[in-house]
Amino acid sequence: MSTGEYSAVWNKADPPRTLPLSNGFSIRYLQTGEGPPLVLLHTIRTQLDYFEKLVPVLKKHYQVFALDLPGHGQSTILPVEYTEKLFRDSVAEFITRLDLHDVTLAGESIGGALALTVSSELPNRVSHAIALNPYDYGDRFGGGIRNSRSGWIIGLFDVFGAYTIEPEFLLNTVLKGGSQNPDYLQPELLHEFYRTGLRPGYRRVEYSVFKNWQSWIEARQVYPRIATPVTLVYSDNDWSSPEDREQTRRALRNPEVLTIRDAGHFGSLDQPDEVVNIILSRGAKPARN
Repeated sequence: MSTGEYSAVWNKADPPRTLPLSNGFSIRYLQTGEGPPLVLLHTIRTQLDYFEKLVPVLKKHYQVFALDLPGHGQSTILPVEYTEKLFRDSVAEFITRLDLHDVTLAGESIGGALALTVSSELPNRVSHAIALNPYDYGDRFGGGIRNSRSGWIIGLFDVFGAYTIEPEFLLNTVLKGGSQNPDYLQPELLHEFYRTGLRPGYRRVEYSVFKNWQSWIEARQVYPRIATPVTLVYSDNDWSSPEDREQTRRALRNPEVLTIRDAGHFGSLDQPDEVVNIILSRGAKPARN
């Protein structure tokens, strides 16, 4: 079982920190670099290490905050319902408690949806939202993931719930199903995701996020009130349909829309250099080297 030691493999200089929140969660996060703040939000079933290829470059230009979302990574696991609103409130409090301003907020999958919804709550703190493959669509349990090459596996959670067994090969199959270039996925990172999933209560968190899939669709209701500039980024092989993407685009106020080529749902793993370039060119003005 992981205790978070993997983060030191790729970022020895800055040990992760924790921040207690008013809802009982303690958020584990990495803070590194100098410049305007950049907050990174990962996907479901991953953790701050998801951005291991991005942070070493971005920290040269930003003060980077990479979070373990509630119930994920080494953040607290509590017996609650893991809805979009729970994650939104937690991230918003994190930014407020650290008194961050001029924030570039970037995330992928559920992290991409949170980049949008949190921006709606903090218009005076977030200066730009970058939503990568936002997971805000679907018409049933695990709807988006079911569109992947290995989507049938999500049906196991629909049947067995929090008691679903998740051996390492099964997890790797799901993660590789979200990548256009599975060979790019580092075995060490995949193994860390598996080891983190051995934490007591972790499977219940995973099931709860899937079970509350409708909360992510309902959260789109706040999109029209987002005043922050938005960059909406989709991989050309994301799980979302053209209709899903258009619906999100139309709900936002004139967002910039970009496409990442040769990438799947996990664009930050498939094309990390492209994601870095998007953040550097669209986020708050970085500090000079």
